[in-house]
Amino acid sequence: MDVVGQRTGGGVTTDLADGFHDLEPETRREQRLLLGSWRPLALLWSGLIFVLGVTAMVLQVLGPPDGPARPMPIAQTAPPTPSAAAAERPAEKQPENPGPSSTSSTAMALPSVTPAPAVERSAAPVLPPVSVVLPAALPTPRPPGSVAPPDPALLQPSKLYPGGQIPRIGADRNVSFKAYASPFNAQDPRPKVALLVAGFGMNEADSLAAIEALPAAVSIGVSPYSFKPDRLLSAARDRGHEYLLSLPMEPIGYPLNDPGDHALLTGASAATNAQQLEWSLTRFAGYVGATGALGDLRGERFGAAIDQMAPVLDRLADLGLLYVDPRPNGPHLSGTPAQRGVGRAVDVVIDDPPGRDEIDRKLAALEQMARDHAGAIGLAGRPSPVTIGRIAAWVAALPSRGLALAPVSVVVQMPRPVISTTSAAVRTNLFK
Repeated sequence: MDVVGQRTGGGVTTDLADGFHDLEPETRREQRLLLGSWRPLALLWSGLIFVLGVTAMVLQVLGPPDGPARPMPIAQTAPPTPSAAAAERPAEKQPENPGPSSTSSTAMALPSVTPAPAVERSAAPVLPPVSVVLPAALPTPRPPGSVAPPDPALLQPSKLYPGGQIPRIGADRNVSFKAYASPFNAQDPRPKVALLVAGFGMNEADSLAAIEALPAAVSIGVSPYSFKPDRLLSAARDRGHEYLLSLPMEPIGYPLNDPGDHALLTGASAATNAQQLEWSLTRFAGYVGATGALGDLRGERFGAAIDQMAPVLDRLADLGLLYVDPRPNGPHLSGTPAQRGVGRAVDVVIDDPPGRDEIDRKLAALEQMARDHAGAIGLAGRPSPVTIGRIAAWVAALPSRGLALAPVSVVVQMPRPVISTTSAAVRTNLFK
């Protein structure tokens, strides 16, 4: 049965009331119950619509929820000047070219408010993109008489130790024993005497003090076991000292005399010794060559094993390095198959034993060897204060006695001297 009626406010019209009188008493009671159950829902729905309408009006006045709250705009009779508008928003930064999707945070004006005319702004010029070009790095000026730093053209990646580098012969046939040699006048006609002081890097304080005290022409041997030797090597180059890599080799008295974990040993295979050699070669760069002098150890056993030493000498020659044998009177090496390398044995060890008088006597013998054969090489095992002091005093008097102090790299490359029949201390060039 259809019930027709209209709601006005909170009541029911006369037509709806008349319709109820026509119903049976039981039916009228059911209809009243039904109408009573819908009235609260209708009131709730009307209240919800009212709240949503009020919320929409508040949002229109205050702006979107994510923007800053702004007061309701007040009608103005005249638009604000640009300077006044700028003063009201000192910290607000407007986008230069807002895109079409940009959201404006300006308050919406009421219909009674006259919008202010837009202030024309001159468009910023559009500049082409600029590519940043860094200036070329200027080379650091080298001190006069210094040694050249490591050259990337004379280095190659190590195959056995990824990340490490070993020497190489350059594309222009440049080699390390010439590129990193101490400056010297090769035309000097005087007999030449060279000194190699090993043991550098074992004690940083003693090593740095010796670098400052020794004349520039004195060559130094640096241990591959040195911890972060960059400071030491940089100081040596600045002072004009060329340096050699000290190779750990099996000495007399091994294993009591221990050359370290990466030593070349007579009981090891050729592949193992090749790997140990490359480990030493990767420890630092810029050396003119290698030597078997590691402090007081001189690798006598390994150097005497011709079949083991020959591959080492060949490898050094392939890399453009010279070799200084720390064993005086080592004639067996002159017959090894390595004939294309550059090397020579020392003539005397000046600090064995390390006493003051013994050092002076050995230096005098070295000087006489240089006079007799145009050149000679002396070796000191450690840069001890006593050894360094005696060397400095001896070198100071060399010019007055008609001799020149030369780097080891110079004397090693000198022509083969005549073998003396009266002195077993003078050896020939090992590989020529």
